[in-house]
Amino acid sequence: MKLYIKYMVSLRCKMVVKAELKTLGQPYISVELGTIELCCKPTAEQREELRITLLRSGLELLDDPKIILIEKIKNVIIEMIHYDVDLPHVNYSDYISKKLGYDYTYLSNMFSEVKGTTIQHFIITHKIERVKELLLYDEYNLTEISYMLHYSSVAHLSNQFKKVTGLSPSYFKKLKQKRKKNLEDF
Repeated sequence: MKLYIKYMVSLRCKMVVKAELKTLGQPYISVELGTIELCCKPTAEQREELRITLLRSGLELLDDPKIILIEKIKNVIIEMIHYDVDLPHVNYSDYISKKLGYDYTYLSNMFSEVKGTTIQHFIITHKIERVKELLLYDEYNLTEISYMLHYSSVAHLSNQFKKVTGLSPSYFKKLKQKRKKNLEDF
């Protein structure tokens, strides 16, 4: 039986959920971003116990099919941008549609209706978060990052970065280096 969990967006969340399931003695088949697959259908009491346990960890067990679909969309995007080694070389709309088995227009309209923002804006926000992360690790230069995240050019990445954060990528990196240096001076 598959259960859907809101706010489960990182590998750390997966570890927390696995630990909670183990503590509850609830056998499971798999734990993925936003979902857990249990070996058998939990009783109403077990489900409520799991719901309460997850809430303590900042996670939420979902029941509404619309919200479950929105969480699936978010998890596909987060996994694609933050955890896939290579971003897909197809349009994001085609990728999301194929991954979830729904028409993209339907997914897009539902996402906008429920979240008050577009899927495209959600993707851009997460791509910029990924750029920040990669800049902080200092393993790649801006050209490599723009290539990795399928920006048409460094200028496009820089413009989008500035539009979202209010800072240029190079200024963002300098601020972080300055902050790190100040912490080291303590």
